[in-house]
Amino acid sequence: MNKLKQLIIRMRRSNMVLYIYKIIFFIISKFPRAKKTVIFESFHGKQYSDNPRAVYEYMKEHYPSYQLYWSVDKRFISLFQGQQLDILPRFTLKWLWIMPRAEYWVINSRLPNWIPKSSKTKYLQTWHGTPLKKLGLDLEDIHMPGTNLEQYKHNFKQEALKWDYLISPNKYSTDIFIRAFGFEGEMLETGYPRNDFIVNHKNNQATITRIKEKLAIDSDKKVILYAPTWRDNQYFGKGRYKYNAQLDLHMLRQELGDDYVIILRMHYLVADQIDLTELDNFVVDASKYEDIRELYLIADMLITDYSSVFFDFANLQRPILFFVYDLEEYRDTLRGFYFNFEKEAPGPLVKTNQELLEEVKKLEETEFQPIQYDQAFYERFCYLENGQAAKKVTERLLK
Repeated sequence: MNKLKQLIIRMRRSNMVLYIYKIIFFIISKFPRAKKTVIFESFHGKQYSDNPRAVYEYMKEHYPSYQLYWSVDKRFISLFQGQQLDILPRFTLKWLWIMPRAEYWVINSRLPNWIPKSSKTKYLQTWHGTPLKKLGLDLEDIHMPGTNLEQYKHNFKQEALKWDYLISPNKYSTDIFIRAFGFEGEMLETGYPRNDFIVNHKNNQATITRIKEKLAIDSDKKVILYAPTWRDNQYFGKGRYKYNAQLDLHMLRQELGDDYVIILRMHYLVADQIDLTELDNFVVDASKYEDIRELYLIADMLITDYSSVFFDFANLQRPILFFVYDLEEYRDTLRGFYFNFEKEAPGPLVKTNQELLEEVKKLEETEFQPIQYDQAFYERFCYLENGQAAKKVTERLLK
């Protein structure tokens, strides 16, 4: 059965099948436009989350006459159930009939290269983070499987040419996005819609309590959110990345005891599972939790590395630690950074589990008081986040 499944997958991904899909998609796009129809997609149809979710929620409340659909990877449909969404499983006949004719697409990652876009469709690319690590056309080398630098840049440029609008969380990102994506459309420098939730609920104790109850986390425990990014050179295959665990969860449990719980939030590209044997009641694996925004809200502190999550979490002004055990390799070989990360990161950089533990203990002594980040950092990256981004983006899109 496994061999048969693999054969079917290879057939579906063959160039001939994709070419047929492309032709059908193109033909259907010439049919009359489906007015007031919007397609949302987050992380290749794997999540009901991020900027597309925030725009969707605003449109659902304020524009009830619009038909709103979610494009969903069939393997992840269970994560969308119970949300009262109109779901379109990707690449099905129903999807193939509606997607090419939709008046709007709201998407946060690149679409497959073979998908053409009609001039009748307005494509809002929300993207998914303020860039620390280099991306797109700015990359000087490539370590991902199944591509090379020339092909990667070509595909990125061709995708960006389809975007009519691109959301930027700040002026810093705007400058990078225009160059790194080769973007030629209209930039919406509004802040990120996904951050409206944490800005508007950060002091809402009822919401925090509800989320903790949903995750079965005791209200009196300190919550540490661990959300690392992926590594380009650690992979099983194209689009499926490994996680070589460096965080010693067993040591942290022994040292921190029953007063803490650690929430793991792995990147959506990471395919393998983490061994949590004997870590019950100390570690919660929330990698498939619908939206990280709720995890931000209940976290007393964040541990990350080079992930853009720290730009969002900074809006809460809570402590951030950077566990960067491979800093030199990541900076000098894998990606490179857009600014001096070692000097400007809004929190301590540590390379060992012992150093990490010591920093957690220091924060414990201050009872995890809110952090006053360097004013230059806040004014550079967070100044637009006022809880109104989804409203601004939607009104511009539908203008």
